[in-house]
Amino acid sequence: MSAPHIPILRQGKPYISLDVQTVNQLGTEDPAAEISFACADMIKYDLHKMGEAREALKKFSCGELVDITKRAGEIFLNDDLPIGVEGDLQSPEDYVLSLAATSGLPHSLIRMNMQRLGGIFGQIDDIFQGLTRGLDWSVLDKGYGEQGGAPVSFSPTTNELAVILPSNSPAVNALWIPAIAMKVPVLLKPGREEPWTPWRIIQAFIKAGCPAEAFNLYPTQHDGSGAIIRRAGRVMLFGDDSTVKQYENDPRIEVHGTGYSKFVIGEDEIENWEQYVDSMVESVSANSGRSCICTSTIVVPKYGDEIAHAISKRLAEIKPLAQDDPEAKLSGFANPQFAEWINEAVEDGLQSSGSRDITSEYREGERFQERGGMNYLQPTIIRVDSFDEPLALREFLFPFASIVECPQSEVLEKVGYSLVLTAVTKDVDWINQLFDCPEIERLNVGNVPTNRISWNQPHEGNLFEFLYTRRSFAFAESA
Repeated sequence: MSAPHIPILRQGKPYISLDVQTVNQLGTEDPAAEISFACADMIKYDLHKMGEAREALKKFSCGELVDITKRAGEIFLNDDLPIGVEGDLQSPEDYVLSLAATSGLPHSLIRMNMQRLGGIFGQIDDIFQGLTRGLDWSVLDKGYGEQGGAPVSFSPTTNELAVILPSNSPAVNALWIPAIAMKVPVLLKPGREEPWTPWRIIQAFIKAGCPAEAFNLYPTQHDGSGAIIRRAGRVMLFGDDSTVKQYENDPRIEVHGTGYSKFVIGEDEIENWEQYVDSMVESVSANSGRSCICTSTIVVPKYGDEIAHAISKRLAEIKPLAQDDPEAKLSGFANPQFAEWINEAVEDGLQSSGSRDITSEYREGERFQERGGMNYLQPTIIRVDSFDEPLALREFLFPFASIVECPQSEVLEKVGYSLVLTAVTKDVDWINQLFDCPEIERLNVGNVPTNRISWNQPHEGNLFEFLYTRRSFAFAESA
């Protein structure tokens, strides 16, 4: 099969643009895909018509859309689905190869993320119950009903959920999938190197019986992204701190930026630190360290050197391997200059006398590696003397973490914001302080890796509360 042309989707209808860009296979000049790019004016025009897309979904009950969602998950995992505009079909294995060719992810991690996404489709009932605290789906069909014996009514906040997607991990698409069962159409701006996953999910939904009008896909440049962010009713925005910071106080926009997730061991458990090495290694390295829920800082009251060496020995076993190697756990970089920039940032931080790269004592070769036309960064553990060091609270797009010693009494004032914080402790007073801390989005108490989350307890934002608002209501009493 030649490189497919990924079109714009305007309420499910393919549209081939005059602005066509080619995404090459990494390390080659061979095209992986041609992609139609949407201009800002097209997106602005289409946003005015999103009410029609919502009407198409409203013709279905939530129960019917739940069944469609579950079927779509099986189709996503197992079926050959349309790709491009020439009538070609993409098998699940073709999807793996295409995504690997443009993203740098090894096949093993892509398959892991596929299974993770498949689970989201299948858990849609449980997810909804968690997001709504037990609301019956039928309330969204009628607009009103009961919850816990009290009357409730919910109205939509928007005609569409717009999502500005990154290229770093296909699993981020899990966050918008439940919107369809909630009768809210989606408008997706894919990452440049990752149109494959949103396209495949859309095709799975359509094959499962969902109205095509509910799906809009707009590959676009910065002007198009800006039009989406400014004009869509609700926006889910992924990006680095410099991108999302300017929108964090806009109620229309749910920002997903740097996670700064942390693994902390309390004073009552630090003598047992060796029992927690497996969890710390997983927390740092899962999904090649590309998730915002991966640990970027480990905080302990003592034994920082010993823990740094123990984790470094384990992480040094993760090496750049061929993408089709079943043991591959390290992702290459789609943008080779990005790997160089990150490596330079780490080296700059190491110029401080209070920071040491412990992993360098165990890994083979330099942190920065080239293999098969791709750039890699080997896992890195930095031992820092205090939170004042420049690398103490940094997060990078590879398996990276700093280790710092800090008295338990000072942890909360030092660590700052944490998307996920794992606290290994049985100290009830300290646990209560952690629960009271407003800067922790998700708290794991005990030996739980930071990358393990429950979709019925969102770790960042609540999709239902983002898409619906509670209203008061009353019916006049009959005479």
